[in-house]
Amino acid sequence: MITTHSLGFPRIGKQRELKFALEKYWDNNLTRRELQQTATHLRQQNWQQQTRLDLVPVGDFSLYDQVLDTSFMLGHLPARIRQIPAAEQSDELDNYFRLARGRAAADDKHAVQAAEMTKWFDTNYHYIVPEFEGTTTFSLNADRLLEQITEARQSGIQAIKPVIIGPVTWLWLGKSRDNSNRLDLLDKLIPVYAQLLKILQQAGIDWVQIDEPVLVMELSSEWQHAIRKTYYDLQRAPIKILLATYFGALQENLQLACDLPVDGLHIDAINAHDEVTKLVDWLPAHKVLSLGVINGRNIWKTDLQATLTWLQPIHQRLQERLWLAPSCSLLHVPVDLNSEQKLDIRNWLAFATQKIEELATLATALNHGSEAVAEKLADNQAAINSRQQSERVHNKQVKQRLANVSDQLANRQSNYATRSTLQCQQLNLPIYPTTTIGSFPQTLEIRHTRRDYRTGKISKTLYQQAMHNEIKACIQQQEALGLDVLVHGEPERNDMVEYFGEQLNGYAFSQFGWVQSYGSRCVKPPIIFGDISRPRPMTVDWISYAQSLTSKPVKGMLTGPVTLLNWSFVRDDQPHSQTCLQLALAIRDEVLDLEKAGVQIIQIDEAALREGLPLRQAQWKHYLAWAIRAFRITANGVRDNTQIHTHMCYSEFNDIIRAIADMDADVITIETSRSDMELLDVFEAFQYPNEIGPGVYDIHSPNIPSVDAIVQLMKKAAQHIPANRLWVNPDCGLKTRQWEEVTPALVNMVAASKRLREANLAVI
Repeated sequence: MITTHSLGFPRIGKQRELKFALEKYWDNNLTRRELQQTATHLRQQNWQQQTRLDLVPVGDFSLYDQVLDTSFMLGHLPARIRQIPAAEQSDELDNYFRLARGRAAADDKHAVQAAEMTKWFDTNYHYIVPEFEGTTTFSLNADRLLEQITEARQSGIQAIKPVIIGPVTWLWLGKSRDNSNRLDLLDKLIPVYAQLLKILQQAGIDWVQIDEPVLVMELSSEWQHAIRKTYYDLQRAPIKILLATYFGALQENLQLACDLPVDGLHIDAINAHDEVTKLVDWLPAHKVLSLGVINGRNIWKTDLQATLTWLQPIHQRLQERLWLAPSCSLLHVPVDLNSEQKLDIRNWLAFATQKIEELATLATALNHGSEAVAEKLADNQAAINSRQQSERVHNKQVKQRLANVSDQLANRQSNYATRSTLQCQQLNLPIYPTTTIGSFPQTLEIRHTRRDYRTGKISKTLYQQAMHNEIKACIQQQEALGLDVLVHGEPERNDMVEYFGEQLNGYAFSQFGWVQSYGSRCVKPPIIFGDISRPRPMTVDWISYAQSLTSKPVKGMLTGPVTLLNWSFVRDDQPHSQTCLQLALAIRDEVLDLEKAGVQIIQIDEAALREGLPLRQAQWKHYLAWAIRAFRITANGVRDNTQIHTHMCYSEFNDIIRAIADMDADVITIETSRSDMELLDVFEAFQYPNEIGPGVYDIHSPNIPSVDAIVQLMKKAAQHIPANRLWVNPDCGLKTRQWEEVTPALVNMVAASKRLREANLAVI
């Protein structure tokens, strides 16, 4: 009989219960006990939704981030947390939130710098980066995991499979703060993992899933040796290990993975489909092969009949050694399609709960024959055929426009030096100009107004007036603060991707399709199901109104094609490059309409450019070629005196800085505050040619930056970029913050800019 299991399940809840509980707790409007009750309820819901599986994951639930959980399980805390006087520390949970977001609660007296946050491999999930030093030590604290195992059993779940991040991947995800070699810590780390495995065996656990997705990366011989050493050392553990890889193919690490002394190997059969035959041949006869045959990162129904046809000969060879699972944790998809009642393409989709059902159907068909699930297979095939044949998916006019695209569309009329002179004359900005990234706080009143308009409780006229009032207040506030380049604040926008997708043909939208981005931050990715086009202008009226209120320049705010692609659930029936080019042409139309309306500065955000990078560098060149071309086609139809900005956040950019320069945006704003301007190190070897705004404070933390801290960060930046090409700005949009946090932070930012100008004049 085939064994079915899951690598992990969404933890936010069908109605984002975890998000709201966390935010209330941080604001002191929810007790510790109530927060834990919410977490317990969500875990039990998740387990019950997976009872059709043979093995249910435990330990995949987190109050903030699974990598941060691992750090605490291994007794690893940065010095700034350890240095809080023991008598003044509250408990582990407070330290946990301090490291995640800078403070434990609204009245925390021991706020610290939040840990760096970056993308989890090539997903839109963000993890908290472990921080290492040569003297780092570890000590096991498995209480949280053991408590969840007990809790699952008390809930009636007996077939339990704990899920933990492997030691090599955890070290790979971290950063050294003193230039020491992370792998030198491995000898200290392996005994802690061995101790954990022994404790799990004593708790009655048969199988443990250890995630080592680092195996799909290009590993040096040093890291390959670390993998080999780790699992040869752990083979003495009295428990069965399922080593899990996902997000890509193993390639040169395939033989290594097959040879490791573990009891089973999971691979992502969606992304490593071509490696399955080799694995069936190479994997020793005593090992389990787990195939991730359900896409854990997209929302389209699985073609069950095609999958069965492919699996049947594998099943005949492996029999009970064949396990089936989603390709990766279902963390990256919404919880339950049954919550959706208005989604007209619903029959083409499967969310996490439905993917578990698909898995069970495949197992039943293989174990008992297709006749046992004939009706489900027929319904599935009808849905697959309906999508393939739908006229809504294909638009001849869009395809014709794509066929006529030329490289000329991707080029500005003049080079940056020429454009910069014209833009300086037109905008007349001071040195170290100040601006923000786009959004301002999304107050409860703003959200309620959008909801009332969406549900028909207020008219379009009343809605527009309410949004105009918010825009006016935002402009007045920015002028009072003394900012140089203003934004309209985006009160009309629910999300930087969804807002545009709602106005483009080829998109569909869920009501409850939320996924976790980080901590309490959830996003609801729109669904690209067909060819993309823009039927009408999307932002011109809002930006024009904002500009009418001030003599200072107001930026037009758009989301770029690569981010629209990477932060959506994307159709899987054509290359992503083709879908991205469709998006580029649609947003290009909006750029040109903004320019016609007199907008002098247009920001085209590409926050997700890097996360679309393939995991292997050998494939980067191809991706960056079409991604950068798409951005340039979007941006480069304007006149020389129109200034183009772009924004990127929370990723590692040093290794693609040349590609970022090739975007040829006049100004780029980029995250550097959490990493203490680490990005700027790359400019020692690469001279960035255009203007840059290195984010000077972390908007994801409620902490208020001081004037001195901002000045020091900008002085670091000025060592690499000439002062006349530097901007001063936060590292991201301000929609998730409160005005009482935003106003003093921006007051300090403007004051820092003035101090920098004075210092520059004194030097001159």
